[in-house]
Amino acid sequence: MEIELKEAKKDKKDKKHKKNGKVPTHLSDEELAAADLQVGDVKAKTRKIKNDAYEKELARLQIELVKMQEWIKHEKLRVVVIFEGRDAAGKGGVIKRITESLNPRLCRVVALGTPTEREKTSWYFQRYAPHLPAAGEMVLFDRSWYNRAGVERVMGFCTDTDYQEFLRSCPEFERMLVRSGIILVKYWFSVSDAEQERRFQKRMTDRTRSWKLSPMDVESRSRWVEYSHAKDTMFAHTDIKQAPWYVVKADNKKLARLNCITHLLSMVEYGDLTPTPPSLPPRPKAGDYVRPPLEDQTFIPDYW
Repeated sequence: MEIELKEAKKDKKDKKHKKNGKVPTHLSDEELAAADLQVGDVKAKTRKIKNDAYEKELARLQIELVKMQEWIKHEKLRVVVIFEGRDAAGKGGVIKRITESLNPRLCRVVALGTPTEREKTSWYFQRYAPHLPAAGEMVLFDRSWYNRAGVERVMGFCTDTDYQEFLRSCPEFERMLVRSGIILVKYWFSVSDAEQERRFQKRMTDRTRSWKLSPMDVESRSRWVEYSHAKDTMFAHTDIKQAPWYVVKADNKKLARLNCITHLLSMVEYGDLTPTPPSLPPRPKAGDYVRPPLEDQTFIPDYW
């Protein structure tokens, strides 16, 4: 009877700990580790930011991005930013928030499709080299040469020899880029299995997002563990001092965007080169100009 009472008290205490987000102290080391992960996941999912605060901070960061771009142009810097991660991890959303306030002539997004037959037989990095930035430019790779270490490896699109050669040559390729003066920043967007599944389900019902769910995405959904192993191996070989990987916790999209942009701004030491707005002189008068009749032009109908 006494043992049963102790067990009941222990179960009640465990429920209380779970409700308060605490880990029961009587568990084994293995059980503690598992519980820590679960509590960490819960805390990560409950971290939120109000829309007003998010929009205000995003607007501030986008002004800083414009300043950084002006500095890159003035100093003739070359910046490469790589965005990698699982499908539906939020890479595209961050890229969109970075580029929407920048000059598209100076900040380009590279999202290459399936390689052509010629590209398949050329040096692997050859198809990416033409997209590298010139002086004063920043290039954002929405997936990059790391396709070989991820989707190509897991889906069997490359041979084991090609894969092993990539793991050997990729660090040297990136060291070469850094030695040439390129600022190389690599982001890995980490999303939980449950959150990825939620986003996949949303894409299936949202017709404006249906194009984001390709047959390859559906296939990758069933290969979570294989992609995890591939990512771990990729990090072990390519997380180098000259070009380290930076992991972005992406279960909360808004926080991921703010955190990633803030970190990107810290990777370039830039000054404020915002030009003084020019004064606009009065518009000249039309003079003898006579506008042609509006009936001579074809206007679209007033749908609204």
